[in-house]
Amino acid sequence: MQNIAGLIIDMDGVLWHGSKPLPGLEAFFALLRERKLSFVLATNNASLTQQQYIEKLASMGVEVEAKEVLTSSMATATYLRENLPETKRRVFVIGEQGLKQPLTEQGFVLTDLYEVNQPQKGIEGVGADIVVSGLDRTLTWDKLATATLNINAGALFYATNSDTTLPTELGEVMGNGGILAALEAVTGVKPISIGKPEPILYQQALKLLGTSEDNTIAIGDRLNTDILGAVNAGMRSLMVLTGVSSQHDIDTVEYAPTWVLDDLVQVTEALRQL
Repeated sequence: MQNIAGLIIDMDGVLWHGSKPLPGLEAFFALLRERKLSFVLATNNASLTQQQYIEKLASMGVEVEAKEVLTSSMATATYLRENLPETKRRVFVIGEQGLKQPLTEQGFVLTDLYEVNQPQKGIEGVGADIVVSGLDRTLTWDKLATATLNINAGALFYATNSDTTLPTELGEVMGNGGILAALEAVTGVKPISIGKPEPILYQQALKLLGTSEDNTIAIGDRLNTDILGAVNAGMRSLMVLTGVSSQHDIDTVEYAPTWVLDDLVQVTEALRQL
């Protein structure tokens, strides 16, 4: 490894499983601070707020600053504000506070259940201009129904990410991709996804770091998001084997990480050699 000015690091499956920190977590961050190696923790998981991630890491003995945490929710809110006209500001959210907070901070108005435009009845301006879906552990039929009605009424459909699964301490559980599959099946509309493997999240992280694609490495555990996202962003990548993808999985795809290491302990040792 050489020419490294910054790291973009995934969290679920790399730093922890659910609420359980993975071995070597504190030593890894201690080395980054010691070497003054800049990093951004960039996650597809849209459920927690930036502050909640900071607090979660603190509970594991790691101190990070707000500028070092970027979620797909934050990236989605920024992308929508920068790319949609100001007339598109009403949003129906399937998701948790981690998604709602960035949207409101960027000036969006959140609509409620069954607030839907019905031009045939002369009811307009109450529904959503945009439907955004992120991981939602309080998902209900009413939320899915409201999202369906808004999309069928013409609302734009976005997703924070399309991960089908989420690694936890008990194993893999359904991710946001399951919600998207249901909504796409009933509406026929495919959402625009902002998180990995699209390059948008990585591009925003590079801006925060002030580095370039050439001197930044992405660290992740999932081939079809973290690693493919790095490929799409033109970056080198390092895959750890503590999460979703295995060494065998690499042989089944047409792209590959630049490096593969077992865990954070090995990553720390590799960085120590710089």
